[in-house]
Amino acid sequence: MSSAEQPRKLLVRCEAETNPRYGHYPHERPVDEYLNYGFINLDKPRGPTSHEVVAWVKRILSVERAAHGGTLDPKVSGVLPIALQRATPLIKLHMQAGKEYVCVMTLHGDVSESRLREVCSEFIGPIYQRPPLRSSVKRTLRIRRIHYIEILEMRGRHVLIKVGCEAGTYIRKLVHDIGEVLGVGAHMRELRRTRAGTFTEEDNLVTLQDVADAYAFWKEEGDDRWIRKVIMPMEVVLANIPKVYIRDSAVDAICHGADLAVPGVVKLEEGINQGDTVAIMTLKGELIALGKALMTSEQMLQSEKGLAVNTERVIMKPGTYPKMW
Repeated sequence: MSSAEQPRKLLVRCEAETNPRYGHYPHERPVDEYLNYGFINLDKPRGPTSHEVVAWVKRILSVERAAHGGTLDPKVSGVLPIALQRATPLIKLHMQAGKEYVCVMTLHGDVSESRLREVCSEFIGPIYQRPPLRSSVKRTLRIRRIHYIEILEMRGRHVLIKVGCEAGTYIRKLVHDIGEVLGVGAHMRELRRTRAGTFTEEDNLVTLQDVADAYAFWKEEGDDRWIRKVIMPMEVVLANIPKVYIRDSAVDAICHGADLAVPGVVKLEEGINQGDTVAIMTLKGELIALGKALMTSEQMLQSEKGLAVNTERVIMKPGTYPKMW
Protein backbone atom coordinates (compact mmCIF):
# COMPACT_ATOMS: atom_id res chain seq x y z
CA MET A 1 0.00 0.00 0.00
CA SER A 2 0.98 3.58 -0.43
CA SER A 3 2.41 5.32 2.60
CA ALA A 4 3.25 8.92 3.18
CA GLU A 5 5.81 7.92 5.78
CA GLN A 6 9.25 6.41 5.40
CA PRO A 7 9.61 2.79 6.60
CA ARG A 8 10.52 2.61 10.28
CA LYS A 9 13.81 1.05 11.34
CA LEU A 10 13.45 -2.39 12.92
CA LEU A 11 15.10 -2.86 16.34
CA VAL A 12 16.01 -6.41 17.41
CA ARG A 13 15.69 -7.18 21.12
CA CYS A 14 16.58 -10.89 20.96
CA GLU A 15 16.76 -13.80 18.52
CA ALA A 16 13.83 -16.19 18.06
CA GLU A 17 12.37 -18.47 15.39
CA THR A 18 8.77 -19.19 14.41
CA ASN A 19 7.31 -22.68 14.08
CA PRO A 20 6.02 -23.29 10.52
CA ARG A 21 3.30 -25.62 11.85
CA TYR A 22 1.32 -22.75 13.32
CA GLY A 23 -0.21 -19.74 11.59
CA HIS A 24 0.61 -18.63 8.05
CA TYR A 25 2.60 -15.91 6.38
CA PRO A 26 -0.13 -13.44 5.33
CA HIS A 27 0.16 -14.01 1.57
CA GLU A 28 0.26 -17.79 2.08
CA ARG A 29 -2.98 -18.15 4.04
CA PRO A 30 -5.51 -20.69 2.70
CA VAL A 31 -8.26 -18.94 0.73
CA ASP A 32 -10.85 -19.37 3.47
CA GLU A 33 -8.44 -17.54 5.78
CA TYR A 34 -8.02 -14.83 3.13
CA LEU A 35 -11.77 -14.33 3.40
CA ASN A 36 -11.57 -14.27 7.19
CA TYR A 37 -8.67 -11.79 7.45
CA GLY A 38 -8.96 -9.83 4.20
CA PHE A 39 -9.45 -6.36 2.72
CA ILE A 40 -10.82 -5.35 -0.67
CA ASN A 41 -9.92 -2.08 -2.38
CA LEU A 42 -13.24 -1.67 -4.18
CA ASP A 43 -14.03 0.77 -6.97
CA LYS A 44 -17.52 1.84 -5.93
CA PRO A 45 -19.74 2.60 -8.94
CA ARG A 46 -22.09 5.54 -9.14
CA GLY A 47 -25.66 4.67 -8.20
CA PRO A 48 -25.76 2.40 -5.14
CA THR A 49 -25.10 3.49 -1.58
CA SER A 50 -21.94 2.35 0.21
CA HIS A 51 -24.13 0.17 2.45
CA GLU A 52 -25.67 -1.56 -0.58
CA VAL A 53 -22.23 -2.25 -2.05
CA VAL A 54 -21.06 -3.86 1.20
CA ALA A 55 -24.23 -6.01 1.28
CA TRP A 56 -23.50 -7.20 -2.28
CA VAL A 57 -19.91 -8.09 -1.34
CA LYS A 58 -21.14 -10.12 1.64
CA ARG A 59 -23.59 -11.98 -0.59
CA ILE A 60 -21.03 -12.61 -3.36
CA LEU A 61 -18.40 -13.98 -0.95
CA SER A 62 -20.87 -15.70 1.41
CA VAL A 63 -19.43 -13.94 4.46
CA GLU A 64 -21.33 -12.81 7.54
CA ARG A 65 -19.43 -9.62 8.31
CA ALA A 66 -18.00 -6.79 6.22
CA ALA A 67 -17.52 -3.06 6.77
CA HIS A 68 -16.48 -0.11 4.62
CA GLY A 69 -14.05 2.69 5.39
CA GLY A 70 -15.66 6.06 4.75
CA THR A 71 -19.13 6.50 3.23
CA LEU A 72 -19.47 7.62 -0.38
CA ASP A 73 -22.74 9.20 -1.54
CA PRO A 74 -24.68 7.25 -4.21
CA LYS A 75 -23.58 9.62 -7.01
CA VAL A 76 -19.90 9.44 -5.99
CA SER A 77 -17.55 6.74 -7.31
CA GLY A 78 -14.08 5.59 -6.35
CA VAL A 79 -12.01 4.02 -3.61
CA LEU A 80 -14.08 2.22 -0.96
CA PRO A 81 -11.99 0.00 1.37
CA ILE A 82 -13.97 -3.04 2.58
CA ALA A 83 -12.85 -5.22 5.50
CA LEU A 84 -14.02 -8.83 5.79
CA GLN A 85 -14.92 -10.91 8.82
CA ARG A 86 -12.31 -10.70 11.63
CA ALA A 87 -10.59 -7.78 9.85
CA THR A 88 -13.62 -5.49 10.29
CA PRO A 89 -12.31 -3.81 13.50
CA LEU A 90 -9.41 -2.44 11.43
CA ILE A 91 -11.79 -0.34 9.36
CA LYS A 92 -11.71 2.27 12.13
CA LEU A 93 -8.13 3.00 11.11
CA HIS A 94 -9.53 4.26 7.80
CA MET A 95 -12.63 6.08 9.00
CA GLN A 96 -10.51 9.01 10.22
CA ALA A 97 -7.69 8.67 7.67
CA GLY A 98 -7.04 11.37 5.08
CA LYS A 99 -8.89 11.32 1.76
CA GLU A 100 -8.24 12.53 -1.79
CA TYR A 101 -10.87 13.43 -4.38
CA VAL A 102 -10.98 14.49 -8.01
CA CYS A 103 -13.88 16.83 -8.67
CA VAL A 104 -15.47 18.59 -11.63
CA MET A 105 -16.43 22.07 -10.46
CA THR A 106 -18.75 24.19 -12.60
CA LEU A 107 -18.48 27.95 -12.13
CA HIS A 108 -21.58 30.08 -12.61
CA GLY A 109 -19.64 32.94 -14.17
CA ASP A 110 -16.42 33.67 -16.01
CA VAL A 111 -13.27 33.68 -13.87
CA SER A 112 -9.60 33.84 -14.87
CA GLU A 113 -7.41 30.88 -14.00
CA SER A 114 -5.07 33.09 -12.02
CA ARG A 115 -7.95 34.38 -9.89
CA LEU A 116 -9.22 30.82 -9.36
CA ARG A 117 -5.79 29.64 -8.21
CA GLU A 118 -5.53 32.59 -5.84
CA VAL A 119 -8.88 31.82 -4.21
CA CYS A 120 -8.25 28.06 -3.99
CA SER A 121 -4.99 28.74 -2.15
CA GLU A 122 -6.98 30.62 0.50
CA PHE A 123 -8.80 27.37 1.37
CA ILE A 124 -5.65 25.36 2.10
CA GLY A 125 -5.31 24.73 5.83
CA PRO A 126 -8.05 24.60 8.48
CA ILE A 127 -11.49 25.71 7.29
CA TYR A 128 -14.93 25.93 8.90
CA GLN A 129 -17.66 23.68 7.50
CA ARG A 130 -21.26 22.96 8.38
CA PRO A 131 -22.57 19.64 6.96
CA PRO A 132 -25.21 20.07 4.23
CA LEU A 133 -28.92 19.52 4.89
CA ARG A 134 -28.93 16.03 3.37
CA SER A 135 -25.97 14.77 5.41
CA SER A 136 -26.25 11.91 7.92
CA VAL A 137 -24.45 13.79 10.72
CA LYS A 138 -25.45 16.62 13.04
CA ARG A 139 -25.23 20.01 11.32
CA THR A 140 -22.84 21.69 13.73
CA LEU A 141 -20.03 23.99 12.67
CA ARG A 142 -16.70 22.17 12.65
CA ILE A 143 -13.13 22.58 11.49
CA ARG A 144 -11.64 20.43 8.72
CA ARG A 145 -8.16 20.67 7.19
CA ILE A 146 -7.53 20.96 3.45
CA HIS A 147 -4.04 19.68 2.63
CA TYR A 148 -3.94 20.73 -1.02
CA ILE A 149 -6.09 21.85 -3.96
CA GLU A 150 -4.60 21.23 -7.41
CA ILE A 151 -6.19 22.64 -10.56
CA LEU A 152 -5.69 19.86 -13.12
CA GLU A 153 -7.58 21.36 -16.04
CA MET A 154 -9.81 24.34 -16.82
CA ARG A 155 -12.14 24.59 -19.83
CA GLY A 156 -14.29 27.66 -19.70
CA ARG A 157 -16.43 27.40 -16.60
CA HIS A 158 -15.64 23.71 -16.00
CA VAL A 159 -12.67 23.02 -13.71
CA LEU A 160 -11.09 19.69 -12.79
CA ILE A 161 -9.53 19.86 -9.33
CA LYS A 162 -7.80 17.41 -6.99
CA VAL A 163 -8.35 17.87 -3.25
CA GLY A 164 -6.46 16.24 -0.39
CA CYS A 165 -8.32 16.66 2.88
CA GLU A 166 -9.10 15.48 6.37
CA ALA A 167 -11.79 12.84 6.85
CA GLY A 168 -15.27 14.31 7.13
CA THR A 169 -14.68 17.14 4.63
CA TYR A 170 -17.63 17.87 2.35
CA ILE A 171 -16.30 18.60 -1.14
CA ARG A 172 -19.70 19.83 -2.32
CA LYS A 173 -19.65 22.47 0.40
CA LEU A 174 -16.00 23.33 -0.35
CA VAL A 175 -16.85 23.94 -4.01
CA HIS A 176 -19.86 26.08 -3.03
CA ASP A 177 -17.71 28.19 -0.72
CA ILE A 178 -15.02 28.67 -3.38
CA GLY A 179 -17.75 29.94 -5.71
CA GLU A 180 -18.98 32.35 -3.06
CA VAL A 181 -15.50 33.84 -2.55
CA LEU A 182 -15.06 34.13 -6.33
CA GLY A 183 -18.32 36.08 -6.43
CA VAL A 184 -19.83 34.00 -9.25
CA GLY A 185 -21.09 30.88 -7.48
CA ALA A 186 -20.17 27.26 -8.23
CA HIS A 187 -21.45 23.72 -7.84
CA MET A 188 -19.97 20.24 -7.85
CA ARG A 189 -20.78 18.47 -11.12
CA GLU A 190 -19.06 15.13 -10.46
CA LEU A 191 -16.89 13.59 -7.73
CA ARG A 192 -14.58 10.59 -7.45
CA ARG A 193 -12.52 9.47 -4.46
CA THR A 194 -8.98 8.53 -5.46
CA ARG A 195 -7.53 7.77 -2.01
CA ALA A 196 -8.81 6.66 1.40
CA GLY A 197 -6.05 6.27 3.95
CA THR A 198 -3.48 3.86 2.53
CA PHE A 199 -5.77 2.73 -0.31
CA THR A 200 -5.40 4.44 -3.70
CA GLU A 201 -6.55 3.93 -7.27
CA GLU A 202 -3.12 2.44 -8.06
CA ASP A 203 -3.32 -0.18 -5.29
CA ASN A 204 -5.16 -3.17 -6.75
CA LEU A 205 -8.49 -1.36 -7.24
CA VAL A 206 -11.17 -3.90 -8.24
CA THR A 207 -14.82 -3.86 -9.29
CA LEU A 208 -17.79 -5.83 -7.98
CA GLN A 209 -17.63 -7.94 -11.14
CA ASP A 210 -13.96 -8.73 -10.42
CA VAL A 211 -14.96 -9.94 -6.95
CA ALA A 212 -17.77 -12.12 -8.32
CA ASP A 213 -15.59 -13.63 -11.06
CA ALA A 214 -12.70 -14.37 -8.68
CA TYR A 215 -14.99 -16.13 -6.23
CA ALA A 216 -16.59 -18.18 -9.04
CA PHE A 217 -13.18 -19.27 -10.37
CA TRP A 218 -12.22 -20.48 -6.88
CA LYS A 219 -15.51 -22.21 -6.03
CA GLU A 220 -16.27 -23.73 -9.43
CA GLU A 221 -12.79 -24.46 -10.82
CA GLY A 222 -10.57 -24.53 -7.74
CA ASP A 223 -8.44 -21.71 -9.16
CA ASP A 224 -7.49 -19.35 -6.33
CA ARG A 225 -5.15 -17.07 -8.29
CA TRP A 226 -7.77 -14.41 -8.94
CA ILE A 227 -9.27 -14.27 -5.47
CA ARG A 228 -5.75 -13.75 -4.08
CA LYS A 229 -5.50 -10.70 -6.34
CA VAL A 230 -8.93 -9.35 -5.43
CA ILE A 231 -8.57 -9.84 -1.65
CA MET A 232 -5.52 -8.55 0.20
CA PRO A 233 -4.23 -9.66 3.61
CA MET A 234 -5.42 -7.30 6.33
CA GLU A 235 -1.80 -6.53 7.22
CA VAL A 236 -1.53 -4.22 4.19
CA VAL A 237 -3.55 -1.58 6.06
CA LEU A 238 -0.93 -1.30 8.81
CA ALA A 239 1.62 0.67 6.76
CA ASN A 240 1.57 3.65 9.14
CA ILE A 241 1.01 1.73 12.39
CA PRO A 242 4.18 0.95 14.43
CA LYS A 243 4.65 -2.76 15.03
CA VAL A 244 5.90 -4.99 17.85
CA TYR A 245 6.83 -8.59 16.94
CA ILE A 246 6.53 -11.30 19.58
CA ARG A 247 7.66 -14.89 20.11
CA ASP A 248 5.31 -17.79 19.26
CA SER A 249 4.92 -18.72 22.93
CA ALA A 250 3.27 -15.36 23.68
CA VAL A 251 0.77 -15.33 20.80
CA ASP A 252 -2.12 -17.30 22.30
CA ALA A 253 -2.01 -15.32 25.55
CA ILE A 254 -2.48 -12.12 23.55
CA CYS A 255 -5.33 -13.80 21.61
CA HIS A 256 -7.06 -14.32 24.97
CA GLY A 257 -6.70 -10.62 25.83
CA ALA A 258 -3.52 -10.61 27.93
CA ASP A 259 -1.33 -7.52 27.87
CA LEU A 260 2.09 -7.88 26.26
CA ALA A 261 4.99 -8.18 28.69
CA VAL A 262 8.54 -7.22 27.72
CA PRO A 263 9.94 -10.81 27.75
CA GLY A 264 7.58 -11.69 24.89
CA VAL A 265 8.99 -8.99 22.58
CA VAL A 266 11.49 -10.15 19.93
CA LYS A 267 11.76 -7.04 17.75
CA LEU A 268 9.98 -3.74 17.27
CA GLU A 269 9.93 -0.62 15.15
CA GLU A 270 11.62 2.57 16.28
CA GLY A 271 9.75 5.76 17.13
CA ILE A 272 7.09 4.27 19.41
CA ASN A 273 5.95 6.63 22.16
CA GLN A 274 3.86 5.89 25.23
CA GLY A 275 0.18 6.02 24.29
CA ASP A 276 0.72 5.24 20.60
CA THR A 277 -1.52 2.71 18.90
CA VAL A 278 0.67 -0.27 17.96
CA ALA A 279 0.13 -3.52 16.09
CA ILE A 280 1.20 -6.71 17.88
CA MET A 281 2.54 -9.09 15.22
CA THR A 282 3.76 -12.68 14.97
CA LEU A 283 7.23 -13.41 13.57
CA LYS A 284 5.46 -14.47 10.34
CA GLY A 285 4.05 -10.96 10.00
CA GLU A 286 0.49 -11.82 11.06
CA LEU A 287 -1.52 -9.25 12.98
CA ILE A 288 -2.54 -10.55 16.41
CA ALA A 289 -4.01 -7.47 18.07
CA LEU A 290 -3.98 -3.70 18.39
CA GLY A 291 -2.99 -2.02 21.63
CA LYS A 292 -1.62 1.07 23.36
CA ALA A 293 2.11 1.31 24.00
CA LEU A 294 2.99 1.50 27.69
CA MET A 295 6.68 2.03 26.91
CA THR A 296 8.73 3.80 24.27
CA SER A 297 10.73 1.82 21.71
CA GLU A 298 13.90 2.41 23.72
CA GLN A 299 12.30 1.19 26.96
CA MET A 300 10.97 -1.98 25.30
CA LEU A 301 14.41 -2.63 23.87
CA GLN A 302 16.30 -2.13 27.12
CA SER A 303 13.91 -3.34 29.84
CA GLU A 304 14.00 -6.86 31.25
CA LYS A 305 10.48 -6.87 32.69
CA GLY A 306 7.24 -4.89 32.79
CA LEU A 307 4.25 -4.45 30.49
CA ALA A 308 5.08 -3.12 27.04
CA VAL A 309 1.62 -2.94 25.40
CA ASN A 310 -1.93 -2.80 26.73
CA THR A 311 -3.95 -5.10 24.46
CA GLU A 312 -7.14 -3.36 23.32
CA ARG A 313 -8.51 -5.20 20.29
CA VAL A 314 -7.74 -8.84 19.48
CA ILE A 315 -7.95 -9.77 15.80
CA MET A 316 -6.41 -13.27 15.58
CA LYS A 317 -8.59 -16.22 16.53
CA PRO A 318 -7.51 -17.92 19.79
CA GLY A 319 -5.96 -21.32 19.18
CA THR A 320 -4.17 -20.29 16.01
CA TYR A 321 -0.94 -20.85 17.96
CA PRO A 322 -0.65 -23.39 20.81
CA LYS A 323 -1.29 -22.39 24.40
CA MET A 324 2.03 -21.91 26.20
CA TRP A 325 0.97 -19.93 29.25
